[in-house]
Amino acid sequence: MNNTHVTPVANATNEYYINRQNAMESNVRSYPRKLPLAIAKAHGCRVIDVEGKEYLDCLAGAGTLALGHNHPAIIQSVQDVLASGLPLHTLDLTTPLKDAFTETLLREFGENYCLQFCGPTGADAAEAAIKLAKTHTGRANVISFSGGYHGMTHGALALTGNLGAKNAVNNLMAGVQFLPYPHEYRCPLGLGGEAGVDALTYYFENFIEDVESGVVKPAAVILEAIQGEGGVVTAPTKWLRKIREITQKHGILLILDEVQAGFCRSGKMFAFQYSEIEPDIVMMSKAVGGGLPLAVLAIKKEFDAWQPAGHTGTFRGNQMAMAAGLASLRVMKEQNLAENARVRGDWLQAALKELAKELPCIGNVRGRGLMIGIEFVDERKPVDHMGAYPADAELSLAVQKACFNNQLLLERGGRNGTVIRLLPPLILTQDDCVELMAKFKQSVLDALKAVRG
Repeated sequence: MNNTHVTPVANATNEYYINRQNAMESNVRSYPRKLPLAIAKAHGCRVIDVEGKEYLDCLAGAGTLALGHNHPAIIQSVQDVLASGLPLHTLDLTTPLKDAFTETLLREFGENYCLQFCGPTGADAAEAAIKLAKTHTGRANVISFSGGYHGMTHGALALTGNLGAKNAVNNLMAGVQFLPYPHEYRCPLGLGGEAGVDALTYYFENFIEDVESGVVKPAAVILEAIQGEGGVVTAPTKWLRKIREITQKHGILLILDEVQAGFCRSGKMFAFQYSEIEPDIVMMSKAVGGGLPLAVLAIKKEFDAWQPAGHTGTFRGNQMAMAAGLASLRVMKEQNLAENARVRGDWLQAALKELAKELPCIGNVRGRGLMIGIEFVDERKPVDHMGAYPADAELSLAVQKACFNNQLLLERGGRNGTVIRLLPPLILTQDDCVELMAKFKQSVLDALKAVRG
């Protein structure tokens, strides 16, 4: 039997592996540029590099690893599949495992929904959702929102707000209309507070119903209830409810992208549940497969307009991901990880807001559950008319680097990367939170010294 176990090179450093990958891998790689380590082992909320250094992981596969690294239930589920004789690849053919996973996941939505298994990425879920909306309605246009992120494939990128990747690609999917998304710290209308939310709520309704708006009725509205890559921006309840009301009134499908915020991360199973709405299509990936590649749509049955093979994907039948996803769903319920995310997240936000009083370079702390954004600003400069300081991208980058040096892994997001994002595993303990805050405070102090002297 071939031995596929790989033994790390003796005494090899992180730099050794990073340099080798630089030579062999495309220029497209991103995370190694920010987090230059080679991972040797991982368990729970911890990652250990080839040099033996241990890191507290607040990236967790961009939120994919809801149960952390190598959770016993996930490992056991994969081992059970391997020992069962079940084929590892089944296209969309049925297995008892798929049946159990489908039944369990559908309980989160109810009997008026069905599931569609897509290619194993959130981007393909976006592609499928938009195709289905267009198929059902016969219409072409889609409304998306500034700051939204829905993937990097051709159609999904057209729906994404960030211009960095879009500017290099011509002829993206046509017919996408962007509208402003509410922002508690940087209101796009320059109003702020409830006035800003009220104005944006009215604006959406008027935009859809105004016969002189210049935009024909769309097939769908797509949005995140918490914008992740956009800087952890939470949709206000009244705004999201009005969007649901208006889309329903006009026969426009409402697509909720829960790829990152879904599966207990926000403190509820899905972030849209805070607004008590019922979407027409829900996009799921990342945590749905228990850390393995899987993407699923939940579709209201009345909108399931597909003909057989209307949207296919070779790897939509990932049996190990379904086993891991089933195990993950059971652990989430048994251990009430939504509540753990809420409690730990509330504690972290309170601690971060106290830190902001001491260090005013922290301009805003926001989010829900264990999906937290910390926006860095230059408090030495004048505030705008809403009282917000200018964003400080240089300091945010320095904070991320200092966090890495202090063995804390995390990512940035938001406009110009000025928001530090916390996406730790949902099994985070109170002791982990205390350690996280200590490392983070020291990192901010280190960054301030490096950038501002």
